[in-house]
Amino acid sequence: MKVDLTTVEVIKGALIYAAEEMGIALKKSAYSPNIKERMDHSCALFNHRRELIAQAEHIPVHLGSMAMAVRVGLEVYKGTLEPGDMLLLNDPYISGTHLPDLTMIAPIFSEGSIIGYAANKAHHTDIGGKAPGSLAADSTELYQEGLVIPPVKLVRKGVLDSDLSNLIRSNVRTPLVQMGDIRAQIAANNTGIKRVDELVEQYGAETLHQAMDDVMDYSERRMREEISAMPDGVYSAVDYMESILPGDGDVSITVTITKNGDSMVFDYSGTSDMVDRPVNAPLGVTVAGIYFTLISTTDPTIPVNDGCFRPITLKVPEGCMMNPIRPAPVAGGNVETSQRNVDVIMKAFSQIIPDKVPAASQGTMNNITIGGTMRDGTPWTFYETIAGGNGGRPTSDGVDGVHTNMTNTMNTPIETLEAYLPFKFKAYRLRPDSGGPGKFRGGCGIERTWTLTSPKAVLGIMAERNKIPPWGLQDGKPGGKGKFTLIRANGDTERLPSKCTMEIHEGDTLVILTPGGGGFGDPKERDPEHVRRDVENGLVSKESALDDYGVEIDPSSYEIIGVKRK
Repeated sequence: MKVDLTTVEVIKGALIYAAEEMGIALKKSAYSPNIKERMDHSCALFNHRRELIAQAEHIPVHLGSMAMAVRVGLEVYKGTLEPGDMLLLNDPYISGTHLPDLTMIAPIFSEGSIIGYAANKAHHTDIGGKAPGSLAADSTELYQEGLVIPPVKLVRKGVLDSDLSNLIRSNVRTPLVQMGDIRAQIAANNTGIKRVDELVEQYGAETLHQAMDDVMDYSERRMREEISAMPDGVYSAVDYMESILPGDGDVSITVTITKNGDSMVFDYSGTSDMVDRPVNAPLGVTVAGIYFTLISTTDPTIPVNDGCFRPITLKVPEGCMMNPIRPAPVAGGNVETSQRNVDVIMKAFSQIIPDKVPAASQGTMNNITIGGTMRDGTPWTFYETIAGGNGGRPTSDGVDGVHTNMTNTMNTPIETLEAYLPFKFKAYRLRPDSGGPGKFRGGCGIERTWTLTSPKAVLGIMAERNKIPPWGLQDGKPGGKGKFTLIRANGDTERLPSKCTMEIHEGDTLVILTPGGGGFGDPKERDPEHVRRDVENGLVSKESALDDYGVEIDPSSYEIIGVKRK
């Protein structure tokens, strides 16, 4: 059947906002600050063929892998789905990310038949395993990382399965929080179901299905037009994950992009083999990075759905770090390797469309996991990712203190953390001179410093770019590297590696310095007034202004004394 374009547009908008409304329901119902404040969750809708049809503007690494989670999860599940049922899963080799990300899938019925699915993914602050937060940097296999959940029917005809609920409660450190967040995920899917039901009531299932197909075909046409405008050729790039192998060795991610006509092939041959460290990236994470880069470097007005990705062919060798074999550990693949994957794809794209690709952003999520018990014996866990610098862009500076690329979470207010958790914050500010110098400066990283006020806790750090800085483009300089420092209560200071798990005690202070973005273009071509403004705002020191930009600034009046450029 043929559906008029106005109706297609109305249905498209209704489906996209339904996904957004799912996210609102999830955020407002959640218990943990990680979801309620940071919005570490993602929501989407699928058609009856399990194809992505609409998504909210949530977390790229969630959204890019959710299509795989729905498709493979429903294939693996052998039971029958009925109205009111919902499946729960987190197995990374099925759901595509890592164990803390719980995926919830709900069928949508009309007249006894499945006409689509509502799905969401949310990062839980604990799912068991050897360390609080379930992101232990020293894990060597999947089973050390937490409770592995295959697709199971957690909700049966609208009723939460008490046996499965008790199983989850018994394997996590903060069961009240985890079950509260799971119920929030159920509420989100119920919201999506309700909105799709309303569309069926208004237009009918047949019209809804045809409109979905039309929207996907439209997205495919738009994406093929964008790809066709790029020059044909073969483009390769490599980047590195730091300090993975014995002796502080690094491992490589290599991508070769072959662009021919209106299609592209992404080939990861040459990437390092999987390792016994938790930085392997499940295939869903790899796919998510490709999708994110493609969307962000083409036209943001293209509706994101399965149609966008029809022009893409993947070649990811099984057993490499970007497509590991079970039970390789993967906790950090979702949060850290995903960022490096985008960096290497962006580096290749900078050869294809140099006027659209920024310098490297901070390239890490700076994951902090910590947990223990309060003085009264109550268990607690906390997880956050910390912002850094966005890379300098072809026409403007990078953004200071922002989550970049594969993460899209919000700031966790320190007031919220101090109210509910044993933290006392000492500093939260932008880092001067951390943005890479360039005609367009890289964004600055962040300093975030807190002191533990409970007797003891287990701290986990999972980060990157402490050794290898974010690269600049077109003569721009690298961004500042990250750094983690622990100041013990007795005053002793210890430089921490970018990936570690350790016990800390009351009075210990963690100083977190996140990386800045790389610079874009020759720093000596930067507008001197912009340099002066950066010095006045505390983002660039007067020494860097002179040494990197050739601009001498009066430290008291912030006026330009002179410009010395060769």
